[in-house]
Amino acid sequence: MEFRKGLARWLEQAWVSNVIVGVIMINAVLLGLETSPRAMAAAGDLIVTLDSVCLAVFVTEIVLKLVAYGHRFFRNGWNIFDFVVVGIALVPAAQGLSVLRAMRILRVLRVISVAPSLRRVVEGFVTALPGMGSVFLLMAIIFYIGAVMATKLFSASFPEWFGDLGRSAYTLFQIMTLESWSMGIVRPVMEVYPYAWMFFVPFIMVTTFAVVNLLVGLIVNSMQDAHSAEDGERTDAYRDEVLARLQAIEDRLSKDR
Repeated sequence: MEFRKGLARWLEQAWVSNVIVGVIMINAVLLGLETSPRAMAAAGDLIVTLDSVCLAVFVTEIVLKLVAYGHRFFRNGWNIFDFVVVGIALVPAAQGLSVLRAMRILRVLRVISVAPSLRRVVEGFVTALPGMGSVFLLMAIIFYIGAVMATKLFSASFPEWFGDLGRSAYTLFQIMTLESWSMGIVRPVMEVYPYAWMFFVPFIMVTTFAVVNLLVGLIVNSMQDAHSAEDGERTDAYRDEVLARLQAIEDRLSKDR
């Protein structure tokens, strides 16, 4: 039991986390080099060997955590994430599993579980998902209404953009992203339908500047809440530590008396 506690304290030290981050960064560079034929021709064996060393470090870390934490290891979502990402890299490339081998680059995402600031970003995003669901539903309704109207209005002259609901929805999505929306789509449509701006401009105002910014606001608020909760936990932990020390001092004074 003492060995497991000592191992857990050792794994939680800052320098151990820094070493893991360094290995993740090195591994990211190596995986990038594997995509370069020139680099593989010059030092392919060395790159593959170093990649295997990095994988061995990750596997060793997972094993040590399993020993240190036991069944508590799987109570932490970030530990499960690390376990899955490292496990994917151990899957053999044969028998149609080459796609999983290509997903080895996911090991770079382990830096999220190691860096607290990145964890807060992801946790804030996950916390915002329930609220984002309502916004996505609103967006889907707006797109459906817009796609029906665009198909009815413009399909006769522009079937490649508005020939059916699917094409209209995709074209409206391109317009929402402001990718060549004016010169590429809206102005050609306005040459045939001069008052088409009365449809497209309100659509952009509602989707791009209102609904999308609402999504951003939800994510920002969730990140702030997560940050405030983490600060509160630190304050509570510091308060408990101070109270424990004061209690110890009081007990010592009582014994001296």
